[in-house]
Amino acid sequence: PEAETRTNPIPCPSPPAQVRRSPTLHCRQAIVTPVARPHRSSSNRSRFVATRNGTFGTGLQLHALLVKNGCDVSIPGGSSLISLYSKLGQLGNAYHVFHMMPTRNVVPWTAIIAGFAQSWEVDTCSRLFYLMRQAMIEPNDITFASVLSACTNSAYLGFGRSIHSLEFKMGFDLYTHVSNALISMYAKSGNIEEAHYVFENIPCRDLISWNSMISGFSQHGLAKNAVELLNQMDTQNVTPDAISYLCVLSSCRHVGLVEQGQRCFDLMLKRGLNPELDHYSCIIDLLGRAGLLDEALDVIKKMPIHPNAVIWGSLLSSCRVHGNVWIGIHAAENRLLLEPGCAATYVQLANLYASVGYWNHVAEVRKLMKERGLRTSPGYSWIEIGNKVYNFKAEDRSNNKLNEILPILDSLACHMELSECPAAANIDLQYEEIPP
Repeated sequence: PEAETRTNPIPCPSPPAQVRRSPTLHCRQAIVTPVARPHRSSSNRSRFVATRNGTFGTGLQLHALLVKNGCDVSIPGGSSLISLYSKLGQLGNAYHVFHMMPTRNVVPWTAIIAGFAQSWEVDTCSRLFYLMRQAMIEPNDITFASVLSACTNSAYLGFGRSIHSLEFKMGFDLYTHVSNALISMYAKSGNIEEAHYVFENIPCRDLISWNSMISGFSQHGLAKNAVELLNQMDTQNVTPDAISYLCVLSSCRHVGLVEQGQRCFDLMLKRGLNPELDHYSCIIDLLGRAGLLDEALDVIKKMPIHPNAVIWGSLLSSCRVHGNVWIGIHAAENRLLLEPGCAATYVQLANLYASVGYWNHVAEVRKLMKERGLRTSPGYSWIEIGNKVYNFKAEDRSNNKLNEILPILDSLACHMELSECPAAANIDLQYEEIPP
């Protein structure tokens, strides 16, 4: 059946308590007494226009008006309202609209799944997708792309594979945007081989397909593959955009391909593309990691746009690795002018002083941090093992398997040193970081 008529409430997962509110609560001040009862078709069109144009206040007022007049929520109008509340981050209200719809087809189901996917609520997305299948509603290409996007940023590789299997059986592997979502999902979940397999089997690739694959190679440190793919774009008459060059520059900086990175940056300029702050950040980081600190500083001085805190922070990190105190101090001062409350800058500066034995300056920086009440925010990482995602937090020793994890990390660091891996030096420096 194309649509499902609700007679009993569907046992969908409840939204968090802090967003579980009636949609009329936000709009009572906007309610006006209508001269005539609004027609369903006109209100549907109005809500659709309000959602597309970003006039969210108008959309909320129209919803409040419909509730006040007792109008039923139709499929087009309900879907628009779900998208509206999702864009506002009000998932509780979006789910309330979905739950109150008397009839639902694939459009509102996809809208509510996409709303939770945008907030990386993978568990809720998977539950809704399961209930959608139970209701005999067939997912479409947008449904699959939304679910896969949620898996992409949450390391749910097992669930993503099951979605891949289902969409392949239903024939959606021919849809380019679904394949693009698969490439990103596999690449960001650590399986670059499957990402490349999907890329190679796309019948009609678009620019997003190429950029997704180049980005995947970049994330896995396969800079040569990324450069080769960029060259293939030229042979297949696909014009790279700024994102294409950014992905290649990012991959080159991580593995130290200075010449290839500079060539890519020059090619971008030759083709009339104006580098943005992210491109400059990559090329400066590339030069800095290679120890070409004077060249990196020269690029900053010649930038046609004002450098941001990220660029100065990148140069500061390179100065710390290579022990260049004076350029490092210059970078730290400029970054603190832009972000005076950035605790990470103080930590980097203290470590820079410590690397050359300026312990009195280290004490001054630490004292200054203490006086200003600055603390660094901990970093997070995660890994999926056996269909379960394990989260890790920096400086958090509450993990009950910590005594098993630390020896493995030490063993990996030793292997990197024996293999003369450049990243091993960064690991040593991180172990020596001086807390505030």
